[in-house]
Amino acid sequence: MELTLFQATLLAGILIAALGTLFAAPSKRSAALIRGFPRSRLAAYVTMIIGGAWTLYMVAHLGDANYGAFKKYIFVAFAAVGVLSFKYAPDFLSVRGACILFLLIGNSIVGAAFGHYEEPLRLFFVTPIFVGFALSLYLAYSPFRLRDFFSWLFANASRPRTMGLIFLLYGGFVSVLAFAY
Repeated sequence: MELTLFQATLLAGILIAALGTLFAAPSKRSAALIRGFPRSRLAAYVTMIIGGAWTLYMVAHLGDANYGAFKKYIFVAFAAVGVLSFKYAPDFLSVRGACILFLLIGNSIVGAAFGHYEEPLRLFFVTPIFVGFALSLYLAYSPFRLRDFFSWLFANASRPRTMGLIFLLYGGFVSVLAFAY
């Protein structure tokens, strides 16, 4: 399913605002869940299964121009990596799964902006997505850094609130921006 520019902008705004809401008013329970996310086995299963299934779906639908002749081999290799990661790289697997999901969701969102060069407002929602791409690639390589970031973030009660409010306001701005096209 292809997203329109309106849908992609609105989705990006809602996702950014939802992330902001998570941090804007953290309770002790939500802060503990967020801090425990990097090593959570349940989160690892959820994110890796969804991310792996989506990846395998994308591989199964590769066209001839995108290594389609080798899609069976790519499918088997990706499936093996996904399954074996639970045995050989179980630490911080939830972070890697979340990175996979962000890259896939971000690809769908950014794909909707492709070709809409006459709309300079699209930069307000694609720029944070591209920053997120870089951050996802970094965290997939060094997932323990998310744990370190959460330790720093929750060391002071005002830090998560400030970050959450910034994300909440920016997400609201991007959501309203969707109606400007």
